[in-house]
Amino acid sequence: MGKKVAIIGAGVSGLASIRSCLEEGLEPTCFEKSNDIGGLWKFSVMISSRSGSWVMSRVWDNGYPWDMLLVTRFGTFLKNNLPTAISDWLYVKQMNARFKHENYGLMPLNGVLRKEPVFNDELPASILCGIVSVKPNVKEFTETSAIFEDGTIFEGIDCVIFATGYSFAYPFLDESIIKSRNNEIILFKGVFPPLLEKSTIAVIGFVQSLGAAIPTVDLQSRWAAQVIKGTCTLPSMEDMMNDINEKMEKKRKWFGKSETIQTDYIVYMDELSSFIGAKPNIPWLFLTDPKLAMEVYFGPCSPYQFRLVGPGQWPGARNAILTQWDRSLKPMQTRVVGRLQKPCFFFHWLKLFAIPILLIAVFLVLT
Repeated sequence: MGKKVAIIGAGVSGLASIRSCLEEGLEPTCFEKSNDIGGLWKFSVMISSRSGSWVMSRVWDNGYPWDMLLVTRFGTFLKNNLPTAISDWLYVKQMNARFKHENYGLMPLNGVLRKEPVFNDELPASILCGIVSVKPNVKEFTETSAIFEDGTIFEGIDCVIFATGYSFAYPFLDESIIKSRNNEIILFKGVFPPLLEKSTIAVIGFVQSLGAAIPTVDLQSRWAAQVIKGTCTLPSMEDMMNDINEKMEKKRKWFGKSETIQTDYIVYMDELSSFIGAKPNIPWLFLTDPKLAMEVYFGPCSPYQFRLVGPGQWPGARNAILTQWDRSLKPMQTRVVGRLQKPCFFFHWLKLFAIPILLIAVFLVLT
């Protein structure tokens, strides 16, 4: 029998620890804090979640990659411009598309906050099979056991893995350079310290979003290089601080108080690219290149979009955007049974809004 391991925290690092322990023949148990998650599962792994979490699959509708369907300009436009009630309903519906989190004890305490979800394709099946179970917050540890707030005890723990997240700081820099307040690091657009007299420091990669990390840091680096070179000028200190405060209020609303480095991927990428003239002009594209415009606006927001114009422009960006689905699906064509089936984004969104549209139509007819 493998050693029993206690894992504290059911976030990304906690679930990664569970999987690694299982692969090595250990018996992990994961503990989290929330009282709203209960139910005793009978086998070796326990997840105790302080606040719950959305769990997403990497494989989305009809077997397509999740990010190529969900991270789109049109989807971002709807999320940021629809009435709050409708936007929240749409978000929860997307998160519950694979399984009902309430039934699995994983429903977040505040489900409408856009916190980063956990990506795990095995957890729901593991719950169904009884391999994984959930417990509430750990009240205390004894020498060999964990006592939960519901009074139950998990005996015979050999070791504990803490997966409780992290804090961020720059202890090697004076606080006057990068100021920290209430778990917030004060950086203009997450990159430049606004209190410096000259823009000689840039922080790269200190953001988190529901989007690819490498394109994000690439665009941050391109902007930083232009600022250092002197071809791009930052706003005044006052304007930068006002922008930071305004953005922080929006972050608290969308992501919660603990997610101060979280950001909206497409909105953030557009902000950065606009500084260096690399943001695609969508209305102009619809007038001059409708085929490309449709793919840019309704299709995946791939990094090629920020190589269409501006510094670092790539002549092959247009073709790369128009053929991105071919490359994404090609690796799976090891047994060819027909032509590639690419998604139709119009029908994807039509299906999502079919019921609300129908209800509104019925309401209008009856009134």
